[in-house]
Amino acid sequence: MKTYQVGGSVRDKLLGLPSMDRDYVVVGGTPEQMTSAGFVAVGKDFPVFLHPETREEYALARTERKSGRGYSGFTFHTSPEVTLEEDLRRRDLTVNAMALAVDGDVVDSAANIIDPFGGQKDLQSKTLRHVSDAFAEDPLRVLRLARFAARFHEFSVAPETMALCKQLVAEGEIAHLVAERVWQELSRGLMEAMPSRMFDVLRECGALAVLAPEIDRLWGVPQKAKWHPEIDTGIHVMQAIDYAANKRWPLATRFAVLTHDLGKGTTPQEILPAHHAHELRSVELVRALSERWRVQRDVAELARGVAAEHGNLGKLAEMKPSTVHDVLMRCDAIRRPERFEQMLDACEADKSSRRAVGLPESAGEPFVARADAMQALAAMQSVDAGAIAKRCVTDGKPERIHEAVREARIEAIRAGR
Repeated sequence: MKTYQVGGSVRDKLLGLPSMDRDYVVVGGTPEQMTSAGFVAVGKDFPVFLHPETREEYALARTERKSGRGYSGFTFHTSPEVTLEEDLRRRDLTVNAMALAVDGDVVDSAANIIDPFGGQKDLQSKTLRHVSDAFAEDPLRVLRLARFAARFHEFSVAPETMALCKQLVAEGEIAHLVAERVWQELSRGLMEAMPSRMFDVLRECGALAVLAPEIDRLWGVPQKAKWHPEIDTGIHVMQAIDYAANKRWPLATRFAVLTHDLGKGTTPQEILPAHHAHELRSVELVRALSERWRVQRDVAELARGVAAEHGNLGKLAEMKPSTVHDVLMRCDAIRRPERFEQMLDACEADKSSRRAVGLPESAGEPFVARADAMQALAAMQSVDAGAIAKRCVTDGKPERIHEAVREARIEAIRAGR
């Protein structure tokens, strides 16, 4: 048997990046040999084993062939005769199809990279290129490609790889992807350094229109230049999610930023560039998209809240104290102050990421509304609702509790201004 370190950890080694996980391929081995050496079998579809000490994954070299549509229907073949090159050929991108021989527990130096498909050359030229026609057998790789573009945002996609992605879209393969797999890849892409690059790739090959027409149709939709110097709604949303990524905000915040303006894609043409009531339309579109992608409940919930209230949270200083109170109550700010701050983060991305296209040095507006929101929340939290309830009961007016607490909180907001 011969063992090789493969995949992303080899790529990251060459780029000088830290790598959390290392994957290994064993050539010339059998399941019986692996278990007799102390490895623990865990693979369901093909033989994968855990190292008895490090618990890292070791897979027997394999080939695979597609037998269905979408991300399904794969048959795998493993045997001692499968070569390392055959195993690497089935991988997605050349930069992920390199290997290092392992001698015992010591990995050879980078000078001994096994690179049958030109991965090192593509790293140097900053190119994301598919390894072989096997790429087309797994349409999920279109999303993986887009995700890698978000991580390595200085890399470009090879023209022949983009052409292959367009072919997969035209053949309807993208439409057959399982929702959970789609969200798994897209959510990981949202957490990369520049999420907008993922959507650039998906738009260019046509996959975004299939997976999320609610997002795809935002490009070309104008907004008032007074509020949005970038004009185009799609460009605005991309600037906003990159802003959120730069702030290293969590997935829930980033998804809320991505979806906060979905309603603008359905604004009647005759009222553009105004977008009256787009918030209500956004909420319903976020709900539908979240259900289709099987988005986690807390992530979807935050996105709906931001879609509904981002316009209000940006202008609390202009509102009457009673209106401010009602906005914060709809945001559940008293019961869930941490989530409320996440909503404000999303609103900051919406406001402060705005830049004129072609002028990357132009700064967006400071999000001064955060201070207004937190001041109002502190004022509401200062009210002793329990004492008010007790007093209402003592006075024989328990039906007044809700209104009395509301009045006290509104007064506290007014006094704090």
